[in-house]
This record gives sequence, structure tokens and C-alpha cells, in this order.
Amino acid sequence: TLPAWHFDAARARERLAATLGVASLAGSDADALPAAVGAAGALLEYVARTQGRAPTHLQGLRVHHGEDAVVLDAVARRNLEIVETIRGDAQPTLLSRMDRCATAAGSRLMRRWLQQPLRDAREAGRRHAALERLIEPRAALRAELARCVDFERIAARIALASARPRELAALRDALGALGPIARLLARLEADEPDAPLFGACRDALAVDPAIGAQLAETLLDEPAAMARDGGVIRPGHDGVLDELRAIDEHCDAYLAEFERAERARTGIANLRVGQNSVHGFFIEVTNGQADKVPLDYRRRQTLKNAERYITPELKAFEDKALSARERALARERELYDALLAALAPAVPALQRLGRAIAELDALASFADVAAEGRWTRPRLRPVPGIEIRGGRHPVVETMVERFTPNDCTIAPERRMLLVTGPNMGGKSTYMRQVALIALLAHCGSFVPAADCEIGPIDRIFTRIGASDDLAGGRSTFMVEMTEAATILAAAGPQSLVLMDEIGRGTSTFDGLSLAHAIAERLLQHNRAMTLFATHYFELVRLAQASPAAVNLHLGAAEHQGGIVFLHEVRPGPASRSYGLQVARLAGLPAPVVRRAGRMLEALEDRARADDDQLDLFAVDGGPAADRAGSRVDDAGPAAHEPGDPPAGAPASGDPREARLAEALAAIDPDALNPRQALEALYRLRALLDGAAT
Repeated sequence: TLPAWHFDAARARERLAATLGVASLAGSDADALPAAVGAAGALLEYVARTQGRAPTHLQGLRVHHGEDAVVLDAVARRNLEIVETIRGDAQPTLLSRMDRCATAAGSRLMRRWLQQPLRDAREAGRRHAALERLIEPRAALRAELARCVDFERIAARIALASARPRELAALRDALGALGPIARLLARLEADEPDAPLFGACRDALAVDPAIGAQLAETLLDEPAAMARDGGVIRPGHDGVLDELRAIDEHCDAYLAEFERAERARTGIANLRVGQNSVHGFFIEVTNGQADKVPLDYRRRQTLKNAERYITPELKAFEDKALSARERALARERELYDALLAALAPAVPALQRLGRAIAELDALASFADVAAEGRWTRPRLRPVPGIEIRGGRHPVVETMVERFTPNDCTIAPERRMLLVTGPNMGGKSTYMRQVALIALLAHCGSFVPAADCEIGPIDRIFTRIGASDDLAGGRSTFMVEMTEAATILAAAGPQSLVLMDEIGRGTSTFDGLSLAHAIAERLLQHNRAMTLFATHYFELVRLAQASPAAVNLHLGAAEHQGGIVFLHEVRPGPASRSYGLQVARLAGLPAPVVRRAGRMLEALEDRARADDDQLDLFAVDGGPAADRAGSRVDDAGPAAHEPGDPPAGAPASGDPREARLAEALAAIDPDALNPRQALEALYRLRALLDGAAT
């Protein structure tokens, strides 16, 4: 946590102006945003403190306005699984599906594109046009891009004088790979003169060749990892360094030659010249040859059987040799720092180059996914609405053997799609795929659909799934209502809203009432483009009250007591929810499912007999409304007061028949073993015959 004075706007203005090399920020949009200026100043303070120097490579200040991109809040990014799954995993997500970039800069740009879709249809259209041209040469382009490095990051390291030798060597090699990319872009630009994106990228690739030449003549082909370790500067680049290296490298040869010469001069055949880290260089003579030692020898060390000496000539070479390595390392560091200083003026050009390579890499990745998945180019129109034919979920389609495509039509006169159908039927997948197709279209990508036309979208909201926020002290239902409140407060006619199973966290009638009121608000007040999935079949009557609401359902069919999900979106509401069949698929014990089935039949029979179907569209205060509160609290068909006839008991008044029906209703066949079942059967027969009370 930084102190508050780091965020002072006046202080930040001065720091920003000094960093950018301008007199003031008066000509910038940021001058009218003191909070943003204060935050930028705090960031500069942090960078300068952690890097040890001011970030001089920053070239300008941009203000991001809300109308530049389609707004995706944290809830929408999580529910649509753009960069991470709801569980927090890195895949499978939209980013993991789309990111086939050859460079780290391309992957970073891809992540930013997917989280900030363009609202400017012209800019998105330019990406679509470029993408269409890149489909065919994408393999060749991606092969050349794989030879590139992260130019933008290396440029920042050069500006901060923290670039490592191997990074500069990689920069040198990558600059040599730009020629084929530039020639490919020139051909694409010639074939498509109205594609300014290729021209801008090609211009950014025109880096001064002197940069690569300077790196080539200065650095070794494979330099050491760190400049302080030496082994970085190429031989022949600096005469002083070459001399120091020669002394260090030829020390052993000099000592061998000196030893041969001293043996010949003194006549001592076993004279030995050596060195160690404690005493340095020495001449060793055994005690038996001590009488032959010349007068110019000076004793350095006495051993048990020998004496060690030094001569003025050997001492002079020792001083020179022992300091040669340190002086060579220091000289190498000086030359490397000079190289970084010489490269500093090229930082802006390298940054432009890095942005161009990242953009080409992201587009090539888009092209590869589009070609492999047979995606189509969307059309962006000025009129709000979505028209998708044969749409598919970009992530789910790669994880199943066969994906069922579906259509989607949303228009001002068809603003709300009420989606019903069984759990596991594909409602959430259908809703998400519509949002992801719209998002990809505005990112400049092709989309997984047979045909697609998308109007302007300013925001994407989602209310899909929920869980407790224990740290924030919010229940599941509270989280749902908070997200719904955000949507109702901010959604407009150009907003895309996904509402999935709103109102599940409370009682049936509370949830149903809230779901109905929220749907009405979205339909009549917000007028947003809405996909509203629900199991409250009463909501399907909204389509009767408003022509802008349309009922759809996900098809399913029963087969041999089970259920088959067809995953097809069909017009009209679903006839039932198939909850018991889904419970059976989930592995719920068969006795539980059968018991639930009997209770469901009894509840449905009672509702039909009492004409007790809930109707939110009925006149307020009517009989149905009076009965609503008590019906949900019933304990079920098996719950009744002692002595009351059970549900379905005969009304003949015969006490034997009443006792028989009560005894029969109390039996759970699934809980009986054969002997207990036989005993129960005898008791029932006895009741029927009147032999028991």
C-alpha cells in the first residue's frame, strides 16, 4: 500500500511531464482527470523505485474512454470463461482456444483483444479484411514469426539498461528474420490496396539495419548469460580487451617458455615454474640444487625439501597476468554498457516493431483457428440486433464429437428470447455461444457460424450460476440479486444480457415473482437484447403480453424411461422440465426417484383437481393468489393429519375402506424385504375382510 501523497495530482502532473519530455499535460485529455493522473504518477513512482531509474522509454499518454470498447465486467469475463474457467483454470477457455501465437507479445495482445472488444465497426472491419487475406499464407507467416522475439519487452530492457547479452543476441538474430515478413506483407498490400493494416505493419518493420549490424559486430554468436561473467564481446571489436584476453589465455604458455629458458640459464634440470592462489607465481628449486641458484632469485617460500623463488621479470608478468582477468571483465562491462547506450535511440523504433509483430501474430492466430474450424467472416451492421445461422460454441465444439448448431435472431421488435427446456439440455451453452460469437465479431475475428450479422453492442452482462460469497457475507441469492441489480441499472438498448435461472435461491413464489418482474423490466424499460433462461413455465406467458418476447426451448425426448438431449433450439416453450429423468442420469437412487415421481403425480393431480395452477397474470387478489402462500408449504401427498383420509381415499364413508387406504399409503414397497412384504399383504387382506381393526 502506497501513501496518499504518491497519488497527488499536482505532483503527478510534474512527474508525467518530465518523463514524457513535455512542458505540461495541458494538451492531453488526461489533464481533466485528476484521479487518473494521480494513479499514473503513483505507477511511475513505483517503477522508478523498483527499477532504479525513470522509465524513459514511455512515449506517450493515452486516455481510454468507455466508448472505445465493449464493456465486460468481471462477472461477464468469469461467466463467459474468456481467460480462465469459472473454477479458475487456464483452460478450456476462449483464450486457450484462440491463442496459437508464436510470440509472447502476440499472446499478450490476444488476451487484451478478447477482453476489450472493439466498438468501432470500421476498426473491427479492418481486422476482418486483413484476416481474410491471411487465411492462405498463414502457415508461412507463422513460421517467420516464430523466429521473432519479444521486441517490445527487449526495448524496455534496453531503455532501463537491464537487457541481458542473450536477449540482445536474440534481437540481432530476429532482426534478420524481418525481411521475409516484410516481403509477404508487400505482396498482400499489392493484392489488397485498401488494407491499411498491412501497410502500417510493413512500415514498422523497416528498422534501421545499422542496429543489427552493430549488434553483430559487437556480440559473440553465443554470449554468456550475464555481462558480469565475461564472454560477451566479440574478439577484434576492441584492441585493449583483446590484449587483456591474450594475457589471460596465454599465461600457461608463457610460464612453460619461461621454465625452459630458466633451466637452460641455470643448469638446474628439475627447476619448475608454477603458480597458486596464495603466493602467486614462483620458481621451485630442490635443496640439492640450491648451490646453483642465481643471485637475481629472491626467496618467496620455504618448503621441506625445496625453496621457491621469484625474479623481477616473473614478478612483472605476475602483476600483469593476475589483473588481466579483472581488467578484461571490467573492460567488457564498459563496452556492453556503451552498446546499450548506443541502442537507446532505437527504442521507439523497436517498440513500433514489437507492436506490429504482436498484431500480425494475433491475426495469424485468428486466421489459423478460423481456417481449421471453418469459421465465417461476420458482417457488422449499424442497426442493433444479432442474426446468427448455424452458430456453435467456440470452445465446446472442440470437446464433443458432434456439436449441434443453432440459430439466433434478436432485433428491436424481438428483444427477449425466453429459453426453456430440461437441465443439461444446453440452455447455458446456447446463451454463452451467442455472447461469444458477438464478442469475437467485435474483436475482429471470424466466428463459428454458417452466417452472422451483428449490430452495435456497448456492454455484455451475464447472470449465470452463483455461489456463496463467504468472505463478503453474501448468500447465493444475495449474489444473484446484486448481479441482477447491476444489470437493471446499466443495461441499455445496445446491451446484450444473459440471464440464466434467476430467482432459484429463495422460495418458489418469491423467485418466480422476482424473475417475472426482472424480465418485465428488461423488456419494457431497459429494452436490452436479452436471452432469459428459466424453469418457471409461467414466464412463457410474457410472449403473449409483449410481441418483443419470443419463446424458445431446447428439444429433448424420453426413451425407455430415460431422456435424450437433442440440443436443438426450437420455437415455442418446453412442455415439461424432465427433472426426474435428469436426476436419474445423475445417479440418484432409484427408490428416491420413484418416490419423487409418485409425489409429483399426486401434486399434479391435486393442482388439476383444485384448479390450483399459479397464474401471475391473473387479477390480483383472486382465488389463485389467495391459495399461493399455503400450497408451497405442504409436506407432500403423504403428509396429513392423523385421522384424515389420505390423498385419493374413497369418499364412500366405509371405515374399513378408509383404514385400508391409510394402511396402504403407509407402505413403502422399496423399503420392504420379501418377508415384510408378505406380512404387509396379510395385514391388508385382514383389513379388507374386517378381521382386524
